[in-house]
Amino acid sequence: MTPRNASDDPSDADDGQQWSDLDRPPLNAAALRRALVRGGLWSSVDVVPATGSTNSDLVALALAGKAEEGAVLVAESQSAGRGRLDRQWTAPARSGLFFSVFLKPGADVPVQRWGWLPLLTGVAVATGLARAAGVDTALKWPNDLLVNVGDEERKAGGILAERAGDGVVVGIGLNVSLRADELPVPGAGSLALAGAVSTDRDPLLRAVLRSLEERFVEWRAAGGDPAVSRLQETYAAGCATLGRKVRAELPGGQELVGEAVAVDGDGRLVIASEDGVQQPVGAGDIVHLRAGG
Repeated sequence: MTPRNASDDPSDADDGQQWSDLDRPPLNAAALRRALVRGGLWSSVDVVPATGSTNSDLVALALAGKAEEGAVLVAESQSAGRGRLDRQWTAPARSGLFFSVFLKPGADVPVQRWGWLPLLTGVAVATGLARAAGVDTALKWPNDLLVNVGDEERKAGGILAERAGDGVVVGIGLNVSLRADELPVPGAGSLALAGAVSTDRDPLLRAVLRSLEERFVEWRAAGGDPAVSRLQETYAAGCATLGRKVRAELPGGQELVGEAVAVDGDGRLVIASEDGVQQPVGAGDIVHLRAGG
C-alpha cells in the first residue's frame, strides 16, 4: 500500500497555507513507521495530506489485495469522513487523528465474534489516551468516545468497522486540538477541551496503536472469546452507557426505553424495560437520557 505521503516532507504540500498553524504540525510519517513497524501487528503506516475517507480508501485497497494485515492509513484531513449510519465527520486539518487499520481475526475467531472489534477498539483507544494524554475517556455503546468538558459529557471521537474480504477495516476519528469555536455541534468535545496534558498527535497515535495491537493480539489468541480475553469485563468497566436510562432508536423506526444493564457475550447492549423485560440490542442509535427523562 503506497499512497502518496506528503507528511514526510511538508514542502510537497500544494496548499501554501497547509502548514501555517504552528499549533498543529504535520505528523512525522517516517518516525511513526520506525516506532510502529517492528515485526509485530503493524505492517505499514502511511500518512496522506487529505482524502475523502481513510476507511473507504483502505477497504478498497484491501479488496484489491493491495493492503496487508496490519496496514495503517492516516489522513491529515478528511472531506468525507463517516461515522455510523453514514453520518458525516468533519474537522479542521491536523486538528485530530483520522485513521483506519486493516485487521484479520483469522480462522480461529468465529465470524459472529467479529462484532466485538469496534468495542475492542474503543477499549484500546481509551487506554492509549489515558497513558499519553492523561484524559479519562468513557465509552458510549457501541462506538463513541466521550470526554468531560467541565461538568458536561461530550463526544470526542467515534469508531467505524467495515468488512473487507477476510478482514475488517476499523476507522477511528478523534478530536485532539479542536477549539470551542471550531466544534461542529454543541455536544462535541476534544482532548484539548478536556484538559489533556498533551495534544502532540505523534505520541498519541503511537500510544493508541500500541494499545490496539495489545488488545487485538490477546483477543485473537483467545479465539475472539470476550470472556477469556477479559474484553467483555474491561469494556463494561469503561462503558458510560451501563447503568443509565437510555432510548434505543432501532432500525425500522422503533424505539426501546429502559435501563442499560449489561453487554452480553455477543457485544449487544441489554436494555431492561420498566416492566422488567430484558432485550438485547445489536444495532441502533443509543441516546443517554437524564434521570426522569
